[in-house]
Amino acid sequence: TGNWLSFLCIILVMHVAHGCPEKCLCYPVSKTADCKNRGLTEIPIHLPPEIQILQLQNNRIWKINQNSFTGIPLLKILDLSNNSISSLAPGAFQKLKYLQVLNLTRNLIHYIENKTFSFLPHLKELDLSSNSIIRLPETLGNSTGNITLLSVKHNKLQKMDRVLLESLPNLKVVLFKDNPWQCNCNVFGLKLWLESFLYRGGISDGIICSAPGIRKGKDLLKVPYELFGACPLRTAHAHVASAHHHGFEHRGALKHVHHSEHGEGSRSGCEPKPKPRPVSLRHAIATVVITGVVCGIVCLMMLAAAVYGCAYAAITAKYHREHLAPARQHGTPEEKEPFDSSLA
Repeated sequence: TGNWLSFLCIILVMHVAHGCPEKCLCYPVSKTADCKNRGLTEIPIHLPPEIQILQLQNNRIWKINQNSFTGIPLLKILDLSNNSISSLAPGAFQKLKYLQVLNLTRNLIHYIENKTFSFLPHLKELDLSSNSIIRLPETLGNSTGNITLLSVKHNKLQKMDRVLLESLPNLKVVLFKDNPWQCNCNVFGLKLWLESFLYRGGISDGIICSAPGIRKGKDLLKVPYELFGACPLRTAHAHVASAHHHGFEHRGALKHVHHSEHGEGSRSGCEPKPKPRPVSLRHAIATVVITGVVCGIVCLMMLAAAVYGCAYAAITAKYHREHLAPARQHGTPEEKEPFDSSLA
């Protein structure tokens, strides 16, 4: 009986593995190829073209070529985590136009080139965490606007271009933690973008400053705008534009920008331009409340004075009617004598 069961298991494994590379297992029902923990150094070839899930985690893959995924165009989920990948060829994934999830965590990637993830219109989740990435490009590639989750945590990023994040309009979750962020002018645009992103309902783990020393350990969102006062004029204009977008800029700042755009460009590079101070909504509300209370008190005082004046006038009028009027009608004895004597 034991030999018979062993024979059946061997037949089953052979059936499941039919059409797979030697070190992989393929499951036609789930359209999955399991190639994890196999000691692979490159992407296996001759994978079934119909697979949609490829598991390559926990291997020693160190390079991905442009033709690595040519034979599996229907792939939707690709897990390359915990490998030895140090670089990605531009367009390495361009054959995977149906790819939705790409996991590249725990590799040795140092930088990402422009358009590395081009032609992935269905890509929704891109996980680049736990690498050694020191910089990111201004764009991840063409047709990547549907990404909803981007993770760059546990890397060596000191800054991140705001243009990259703005090229991902459908982003819902972005993870930044455990990077040596330099909270200087280079992350000012990132601060503005993050505030807007959270205001729109986005989810983030925040950015904690590593330098300069006075800001180490502080949340970038809590660093006051005044500390960026020495930033280049280009950054200051970005601040004004963002404030205008949210309706918090000063009228004088807008007027200054308007003049600089119409005939004052020759002086803009020489003279420092005033930087609008951020307006606190809480302070504005408090000011309105205090003003309302003071106005209310003044109105009550004026109403009390009016009531008092009316009451005093009424009492005075009543006194005149009751005491002075009869006296004028009857006259005093002294006033009657001349009249009586004339009659005599």
